Amino acid sequence: MKVEATATGKNVHPLLKVENLVKRYTKRSLAGTPEELLALDSVSFTISPGTTLAVVGESGSGKSTLANCLACLESPTSGNIWFEGKDIVKLEERACRQVRRQIQLIFQDPASSLNPRWSAFEVLVEPLILQRKFNREEIKKRVNYWLGRVGLSQDIVGRSPMELSGGQRQRLAIARALTLEPKLLILDEALSALDCSVQAQIANLLMELQGSLGMTYLFITHDLAMAAHFADEIAVMDRGRIVEQGPPNKIFIQPEQETTRRLLAAVPRIGRGDQSALER
Repeated sequence: MKVEATATGKNVHPLLKVENLVKRYTKRSLAGTPEELLALDSVSFTISPGTTLAVVGESGSGKSTLANCLACLESPTSGNIWFEGKDIVKLEERACRQVRRQIQLIFQDPASSLNPRWSAFEVLVEPLILQRKFNREEIKKRVNYWLGRVGLSQDIVGRSPMELSGGQRQRLAIARALTLEPKLLILDEALSALDCSVQAQIANLLMELQGSLGMTYLFITHDLAMAAHFADEIAVMDRGRIVEQGPPNKIFIQPEQETTRRLLAAVPRIGRGDQSALER
């Protein structure tokens, strides 16, 4: 099934095009015999520049495996991932490193990707140093700029990520990703560990950045209401497959699959006076 998030009514070349992506794992059963797990089953979709596609599914549906394959952290068993017209599945490791600069992944728990022994400043400068193309003055300017853009003050730069609140850590993770000016940001349950007020703040920040910078997002979540608020298109995953897709209004009003109906059942009912979750 094909999903396409489109920024305008005009024909736009996709930033990302995924074709028949398959990922199989082999594991040992309790009896010691090898068993095959099909994590991704012929997944296909496209995302146009400046848009947001939300991939929504229950735990174990294959969402995080998809994110890892798209970010070049895992190799798919078969299929194609076209990014800016290049099939990144076929790239060698050196070329993959360049792709990782353009496709940044933000995790549910930012603590897992932020070194607790480093200061916030060291967290931010590390990806810039690894690129070996910025001098000290350029690095300092980028760090200060992105701290301000994500709403963090200069007084946090000497503090460890563990000394920051959950919302501050997630802002720091976003700033770290954006220092490299990526074309695609993958958010893998990036808001789910935050309380509701902080979720709203981070979601609004991401939408503001998209509006001002033309960012493209792949938003992975189990929360259909958040997806409806945040995305141009929603793709529902179940057992490694995309089983339903469409704009938020269609998914909420005319769900076709049982998986979608289960996800909808977990969403608080929206009264007639509150349609904000369906408006973007």
